[in-house]
Amino acid sequence: MTPPMRRRRAYATRARRASTGALVRAFSSSGAGGVLVPASLPDLPYDYSALEPAISADIMKLHHSKHHQTYVTNFNATMEKVLDAQAKGDTAAAIALQGAVKFNGGGHVNHSIFWQNLCPVKDFTPPEGALLSAINDEFGSLDAFQTKFAATAAGVQGSGWGWLGYDKATGRLAITTTANQDPCVTTGLVPLLGVDVWEHAYYLQYKNVRPDYLKAVWDVVNWKDVATKLEHAKA
Repeated sequence: MTPPMRRRRAYATRARRASTGALVRAFSSSGAGGVLVPASLPDLPYDYSALEPAISADIMKLHHSKHHQTYVTNFNATMEKVLDAQAKGDTAAAIALQGAVKFNGGGHVNHSIFWQNLCPVKDFTPPEGALLSAINDEFGSLDAFQTKFAATAAGVQGSGWGWLGYDKATGRLAITTTANQDPCVTTGLVPLLGVDVWEHAYYLQYKNVRPDYLKAVWDVVNWKDVATKLEHAKA
C-alpha cells in the first residue's frame, strides 16, 4: 500500500470515528444560559421555485420542508435518547442508537451541504480559478468531470449521494459515492459538492430516469460555494 493510500485510510478511519461524535457535539453545544441547542432546519437562500426548470418548486418544497425536516426531527429525538442513556451510564443503549444518529444526522448534514451547493439559474456562473484548475488537473476538463460524476452517481444502487471531495492526503480532488445518508467524510474526503440521488430528490419531475436529473442539475450548481469549500479544505 502506498503512503498516500495509507494516509487516506487512516483519515477515513478517524473520520468515521469522529462523525458520530461531531454530530453529538453539534447537538449538545450550549447556547446562552447553558441550554442544549438541537439541530434545526436551515432556511434556503432562494425560493422553492428558483431552481426551475432544473428542479421544480414542488420537489424543492417537499424535499426541504418534509424530507429534510424529518431527518432533523428524528436526529433530535435520537440525540435526546443518547444523552439520556449517557446520563444513566447505559453504554449499551447509547451504542445501539449510533446507527440512527448516523442516518438522521447524516441526512441533516448532507442536505445542508446540498442546499448550499445549489443556486438559481440567474445566479449561475461556471467554475473558475483554483477550482477549475483542480478539476482540469484531475479529470482533464469540466465536461469530462461532469460526465464521470454523473455516471458514478447514476450507478448508486438504491439510495445515496454522489460527491466531489478533496483528499487531504494527496491534495487532489476525487469522485465518490455514499449509501443512504452516510456523510462524505466517512470516505476520507472533505465534501465539496454533493448531489442527492434518493428518488425523493427527482422522482416527481424525472420519474425513474436518474441520468436526466443528473444532467439537469449542472444548470444550478453553485460553483462559488464549491470553490469556497475547496479553499477551506486546503487551509
